[in-house]
Amino acid sequence: MGLLEDVVVNAKSAVNVVGKTAGKIVDISKLRISAGELNSEISKRYESLGRMVYDAQKTDNDATDLIKECVSAIDDLYEQLDAVNEQISAMRNRTICKGCGAENPQSANYCSKCGKKLEEPAPEEPEVYDAVPVQDQQPEQETEPEAEEPKNE
Repeated sequence: MGLLEDVVVNAKSAVNVVGKTAGKIVDISKLRISAGELNSEISKRYESLGRMVYDAQKTDNDATDLIKECVSAIDDLYEQLDAVNEQISAMRNRTICKGCGAENPQSANYCSKCGKKLEEPAPEEPEVYDAVPVQDQQPEQETEPEAEEPKNE
């Protein structure tokens, strides 16, 4: 039975690893879709900005306030995109170079593309939860005290 138990334990651990890997792939895919949506929104905003500038120039109107709003919205979208890309890199165990944007292994100290020193990733602090101790609430079984057996000497 020892061999069968070993096979079952190994199969369970393999299934757990595959499940975690699949979950990680799904999460990365969702983040990539989100990044694609943000890129699409950025493109739309650039197009809108171009129309505003064209219309303002064509009609000799001052659209400075509208242009500033649009630029600010684009900057916000870029910040969101950077955050999503950082999450993707973290899930893939990669570090992004702040100088050139290239992905590098987390163990690298310098960027493989531009040679700039990579920033150390901030150590993640574990989430602290207010834990309430849980007591085992098993019904107490009434048992009669066992009588001591006389010792035969």
